[in-house]
Amino acid sequence: MKRLTITKTPKCYVGGAFIRSESGRVVPWHDHRGEFFAHMPVCSRKDLRNAVEAAAKAGAGWARRSGYNRGQILYRLAEMLEARHAEMCAALMLDGSSARDAEKEVSATIDRLVHYAGWTDKFSALLSSVNPVASSHFNFTMTEPMGVVGVMAPDEAPLLGLLSLILPVITGGNSVVALASSQHPYPSILLGEMLATSDLPGGVVNLLCGDRDELLPTFATHEQIRGVLAVLSPAQHQALDRGAAESVKRVKVLPAATNRAWDQTDGQGLDEIRDFVEYKTVWHPVGV
Repeated sequence: MKRLTITKTPKCYVGGAFIRSESGRVVPWHDHRGEFFAHMPVCSRKDLRNAVEAAAKAGAGWARRSGYNRGQILYRLAEMLEARHAEMCAALMLDGSSARDAEKEVSATIDRLVHYAGWTDKFSALLSSVNPVASSHFNFTMTEPMGVVGVMAPDEAPLLGLLSLILPVITGGNSVVALASSQHPYPSILLGEMLATSDLPGGVVNLLCGDRDELLPTFATHEQIRGVLAVLSPAQHQALDRGAAESVKRVKVLPAATNRAWDQTDGQGLDEIRDFVEYKTVWHPVGV
């Protein structure tokens, strides 16, 4: 008797747990050959609000960790992705990527993880300062995390693009609610499975699947989301700016472009971390 294949049930990763959408919505997802693969969850606005609560709860603990410890955790995630290199390549190839392109994307993602693992205990020294003042005080400016940051990933490079946006944000001590590629969501599902068994505390990174236009207004207006980093069309950019103005959040939008080279090193580093940190200035009397 021929054995029936067990069909995978993909779930989103929120608060350190795997969830189905509270709405129960799913869409059939097919590989590049048109063969059915799984039913992908379609997250609702309530799922997004729940993810923000999970990120807010986890954010304080993540921000208190030393930069060195955060670097160890990110490096451990790079180790895990290296160990599951072939599996992630296979996930990217389901969407039609060639074996060469999939291998290149996974390798670039691992390199990016290592890159930001090295920044965790260094960026603060470069962005902070001791300020000369015309009074008998020591004056220091130091970086602080913003809090919860929303990320809306590009459709192209569904693994590298997603982590290229998430990594500088969590390197700075923030927590993240991320919406994965709408067209190619499966790599984010597999990434969530890796996060669940990594040292990254649950809730620091929350991964959702769903419709970008449906969830964008909630990303824009939710008051606990202090910043949004997104890849959007011009019309979506305008909608985000209008909503973000009401809750006074920081917004950085990269234009949607199918020819962007996500593996280039000029899109990583200190400037990307700087975009989502805040500055606190402390005055201390001399001699006290």
